[in-house]
Amino acid sequence: MDTFNRIVLASRPTGEVVPENFRLEEVSVPALKDGEILIRNHYLSLDPYMRMRMEDVKSYAAPQPIGETMIGGTVGEVVESKNPKFAVGDKVQGMLGWSEMGVSDGALLRKIDTTHIPLSAYLGAVGMPGMTAWYGLTQIMQPKEGETIVVSAASGAVGSVVGQLAKLRGCRAVGIAGGREKCDYVVNELGFDACIDYKAGNLVADLAQATPDGIDAVFENVGGEGFDACLARMNPFGRIALCGLIAGYDGQPMPINNVRAFLTMRLTMRGFIVSEHMEFWPQGLRELGTLVAAGRLKFRESIAQGLACAPDAFIGLLKGRNFGKQLVKLT
Repeated sequence: MDTFNRIVLASRPTGEVVPENFRLEEVSVPALKDGEILIRNHYLSLDPYMRMRMEDVKSYAAPQPIGETMIGGTVGEVVESKNPKFAVGDKVQGMLGWSEMGVSDGALLRKIDTTHIPLSAYLGAVGMPGMTAWYGLTQIMQPKEGETIVVSAASGAVGSVVGQLAKLRGCRAVGIAGGREKCDYVVNELGFDACIDYKAGNLVADLAQATPDGIDAVFENVGGEGFDACLARMNPFGRIALCGLIAGYDGQPMPINNVRAFLTMRLTMRGFIVSEHMEFWPQGLRELGTLVAAGRLKFRESIAQGLACAPDAFIGLLKGRNFGKQLVKLT
C-alpha cells in the first residue's frame, strides 16, 4: 500500500457540526525514521470531546488545527517498525486520529493483549471511556455501599461502565437515557436498578420515583434539564463528577437553575479530564480489563464501516443516535 486515506478538519463548525467541516484526503505512506513505527489502524474511536476540540476557544487542550488529521484514539497493528520496543504484528492502542494508517515514535503507543479482550474494547470499556468512568466514580464520587448514584447518558461508552462499577461496589445505580430501548438495555443487560427515559416527558417525577432516598452522587455527561433534576434530589454532602456537557456542544447556553442546592446541600462538583490523571491508569485498567475478560463488565458498540463514514457517525453521536461506544471499522 503506497497511499492511505485520512480525514482532516476543513473548517470550524458554527453551531451544529456538518459534513462540510471535514475533508477526506489521500496521502502517501511516509518513510520511517529510526525509532518510528507504522501502524495500520483497525478501529477509530469517536468521542464527544472531539466537538470541543473543533472550536478555537480556550480549553484544557489546544484546538484541533485546520487542515490536520482529526484527533482520535485508535487501535491497530504494527506493519513496519524501526523501534526495538515494537515488532511487526504487535497490536497497539494510540492517538493516530481519523486515518487508515499512522506513524508513531512509540511515546504514546501502548501494546495491548487481545487474548481475552477484544481489540475494539481497548477504545471503550478498557480504554479512555472506561478509565473516565473509573476515575470519576472512584476518585470524585467515592460512593459507599448502599448509596444512590445517578449517571446521565447511561447507555453510552462511559455511563454504562459507571453504573456497572457502582453496582459492583454495592450501590443503587440509576441511569438517564433517551428512549425506551436504551433504558431497557441499561436495566435488563447492564443491571442498573432503574433508568429514566428523558424523552418520555416525566423526567422530574420519574427521577423522584427512582431515587426514593435521594441522590448521593452524580456522574454528569449531559447537563441541562436532567442535571437540574438531579440537583433537586441531592442529599447533603453529595458529590458530582462533571465529565461532559453534551447538551451544549452545539453552542447553546448551559444554565443551572437549581444552583441553590450547592449551598443548601453542601455539594461538591469537580470537572475532570482523565488524561491528566495517568498515574491512576494502571490500577483502573487492571480492574476494567479483569472484569471484561471475565464477562462481568458488559459493553455495546455501534460500528460504522469505513473511514468515509466517520463524519456522519460523529454527527450521529452528538445527536444521540449511537447505542453504546461509537467506533469506525477501518479494515
